[in-house]
Amino acid sequence: MRVFVIGAAGGVGRRLSKLLTGQGDDVTGMHRGADQAEAVAASGARPLLGDLVHDTVDELALRFQWHDAVVFSAGAHGTGRDQTTLIDGKGLEKAAEAAGLAGVRRFLLVSVFPEAGRSREPTEGFEHYMRVKKQADVLLSRSGLDWVIVRPGTLVDNAGEGRVTAGPAVSYGDTRRDDVAAFLAAVLHEPRLNRVIVEVTSGDEPVADAVRRLASG
Repeated sequence: MRVFVIGAAGGVGRRLSKLLTGQGDDVTGMHRGADQAEAVAASGARPLLGDLVHDTVDELALRFQWHDAVVFSAGAHGTGRDQTTLIDGKGLEKAAEAAGLAGVRRFLLVSVFPEAGRSREPTEGFEHYMRVKKQADVLLSRSGLDWVIVRPGTLVDNAGEGRVTAGPAVSYGDTRRDDVAAFLAAVLHEPRLNRVIVEVTSGDEPVADAVRRLASG
């Protein structure tokens, strides 16, 4: 499978690229900073410099051509409300439109759990982030793409265990980045699982079993 990963220099994107290339998939990893190319290459992906803020839909579509799937794992990562709007919001909108133009049907989006961050004192910046992410989910869910929206819990760097709790609605909790990447990799290769929103936290069910269960309805 030829996979285009947007946000390939991030914590989930790097892990996903490494898993996919390790099992023989061909991965193009788009990254925003020139200094991130080495990290992307180290994951086994082919680095490609790109910028969701400035790249046009047509430019993205040209890059997506000949790929079988797009994974959107990019984010503004706390760099301000404007960047959140442009990357998490408008960036997703551009990427979804570009995928349609390029004829790439499969599109996975790493989103956010609705309960994320609710134990902290709310800030306007965070509330803006949550609104933008929800609107991105709505936009993708109304597209004609073969989409899957994955909402992980609080991301942590503990070593993955290959086990998750996954479903349309699960109790909020932490999620290991390793396990989110493994879940995404399994979903990419399970075409029966499509046009669904899946919440994922750490748990007891092997990733492969969880994806098969969800795919079988």
